[in-house]
Amino acid sequence: MKTYRNLYPQVWEFENLYTAYRRARKGKRGKATVAAFERKQEEKLLQLQGELRLKTYQPGAYHSFFIHEPKRRLISAAPFRDRVAHHALCQVMEPIWEPRFIHDSYANRVGKGHPPRSRSHHTVCPQVSLFSAMRSASVLPQY
Repeated sequence: MKTYRNLYPQVWEFENLYTAYRRARKGKRGKATVAAFERKQEEKLLQLQGELRLKTYQPGAYHSFFIHEPKRRLISAAPFRDRVAHHALCQVMEPIWEPRFIHDSYANRVGKGHPPRSRSHHTVCPQVSLFSAMRSASVLPQY
């Protein structure tokens, strides 16, 4: 396996942090925490960059809440600033790890969410009706 060196400086490069910020805010621009970060985005990104560079970065406290779709679940959300840091790290690591994953690994991969997995499952495991399966297993009387 190839060895990669000096990846950490890539995480805190300003261009990487700015791209990470734009990805983290996608679909969340109406949230107050995102708006607060956006008002002072350059200052906030430079502060995050400095903390990452000096290795003094500390993640913030998660905000927990319940959703009720389709059932009650506890969600713990990282502060927006931490989401930017997560995206910055993933942007450096994903190109290295993505080619090493097997084709049928779907969790947290771009273009590999629930719908592609479902389509793949149906081509590998064609549907069989429960009734015909039970009949062939001699559970139901043959007519």
